[in-house]
Order: sequence, then structure tokens, then C-alpha cells
Amino acid sequence: MLGINYIKFDSMNYVIHYKNGRIKKEGRGLSFFYFSPNSSIVSIPVQSNDFQFVFKETTKDYQEITLQGQITYKINNPTQIAEILDFTVDKKKQYLKNDYEKIPQRIINEAQTASAAIIQRLHLKEALRQLEGIEKEIFTTVQKSKAVAMLGLEVLSVNILGVTPTPEMARALEAQTRESLQKEADQAVYERRNFAVEQERMIKESELNTEIAVEEKQKQIVEKKMETDLVKQENEQKLKEMEMVSSISLEEQKKTLIDIQVTNEKKEADVKEYTLNASLNPYKELDWKILMAIGNNGNNPSNNIALAFRELAENADKIGNLNISPELLDSIVRSKS
Repeated sequence: MLGINYIKFDSMNYVIHYKNGRIKKEGRGLSFFYFSPNSSIVSIPVQSNDFQFVFKETTKDYQEITLQGQITYKINNPTQIAEILDFTVDKKKQYLKNDYEKIPQRIINEAQTASAAIIQRLHLKEALRQLEGIEKEIFTTVQKSKAVAMLGLEVLSVNILGVTPTPEMARALEAQTRESLQKEADQAVYERRNFAVEQERMIKESELNTEIAVEEKQKQIVEKKMETDLVKQENEQKLKEMEMVSSISLEEQKKTLIDIQVTNEKKEADVKEYTLNASLNPYKELDWKILMAIGNNGNNPSNNIALAFRELAENADKIGNLNISPELLDSIVRSKS
């Protein structure tokens, strides 16, 4: 309405808003209103982009090959490329010119120049084998080229997907390789047979050496066994002698111990006899009655009565009549109980 429009960009676009030929605002992912009659909007995509390439080159030995790969790049300096290429968009964010399509072509030109310089230095077989070296050299050359630096671009990677010769040359290489492989196979068979014969000879020689070694070991084992048996017999003889010496020594010690025990028991018996004789000697001349009287039970009436009855019994021939009352016997029996 009245030329006033609203426009919005995502974060992967660097936007420059020109008003009357001067920059009013710039940055990534802007959204704003603008007056279209005096405004111009530039949108520069800053995301990474990929494109494929296919080059036909000639090797040092004049053989044609096809080089196929992929290049990844991004715009590193949006304001710089905006000075060289036109990225102006309309209100629907559509580019007014197709300058954006020129970027891959300029990078391809640099990559093709680099690949031609590399391939022309290599023979066909070298070119087919050195993919990694070709890839690194193209990447370094394109990254340092003036055209890429002038546009403010950054080459992120160069990938060589394949290097292929012409179909005729491919068949020739296949035949050559086949013949070479066949020769290598025949040589391998010959070497394998020679190796098998040599291995068989070595095995037989090893078997003979093993048998000799086994016989030698068996001889050593027999000799060692004889030595061991001899040592064993000697040890058993020494052990028996030691046992006999030990038994004799033990018996002698037992004999000595018995003699000592007999001597000690005899001395103890002599001591006990001497002690008993010494204790009883003062009493052997005393009358038993006196001994009974001085004993612990001398003052016991029952004992005195029993002693009296004993004296009566000893002098029974001198006694005519003896009367003993029941009361006396009862008192004696009670005192005993």
C-alpha cells in the first residue's frame, strides 16, 4: 500500500537495505518495513553449498581420463561479494538477476585449471592411483586463487569421487592387469610348491632331530633315575641307622630314668621308715593301757568302761560272780549311738 512493504529473512541470509543509494541497515535475518520507490534490498545466502563437476583431462602419456568430484563452499564476506555480483531481490525475495549462478562456474574454472595442471604431470596409472594427492592439490589451489579471494568465498572441501580412463583404455588396463595377476598367481603357485617342499624337508629333519632328542632325554632319564634310586637307598640306610642310634639312646635314657626312679623310691622308703621308727620309738616300751589313756579318747567314759570290761575279761579266772545291770548296758549303747 502506497509503496510501503514488509519483508522478512531467515538467519542464513545476509541482508543489506539501501535507501536512496545508501546503506540504511544490514545484517543476518532482518525483518523491516521499507518504501519501495527509493529502496533496494540485497539478500546474500551465507549457508554452505555443494556442486558437482566433471572434467576431461589428458595425462602425461596422452591418455584421456574423466575427473569427477564435488566442491563445497560458502560466502565468507557478504559485503565484498555484493560489490561484485548483483543479489538484489524483489518484495517476494526473488533475485532480479541470475548473478548467484555465476559463483559455482567461477570456482569450477579455477578447479579445472588446477586439475589440468596436475593431470598433465602424471602418467595414466599414476593418475588412477593418486586420488588423494590430486584432491589435496586442487583444494589448495582453489582455496588460494585470486578469483575466490576477490569474491569473498571460502572453499570448505574438494572431494574427488573418481578418475576413470576411456572404455578402450580401461579394457586394455584390465587385460594387462589380468595378465600381470596371472603371472603373479603362477609365481605364487611355484613359490608355494617350493615352500611346501622346503617345509616338508624341514619337518622331516625336525622329526629326526626330535627322535634323537627324545632318545637322549630317555637316556638322561634312566641315568637320573639310577642316581635317584642310589641316593634314595643311601638315605634310607642312613635313616635306619639314625633310627637305631635314636632307639639305643632312648633305651639308655629309659634305663637311666628307671635307675634314678628306683634310687629315689628307695631313698623315700628309707626316709619314711626312719621317720616312722623315730616317731614310734618313744612308745614301744609303754604299756598299751597308758597309750589308751593318753590318747584322744582317754577321757571318753564309754572307752573307759570298755577298758574295764577288757580287764575283767583278762582276769575272768579270778572273778567268781559279776553282775552287770541293764541300765549300765543301756547307757553304754546309747553313748555309742
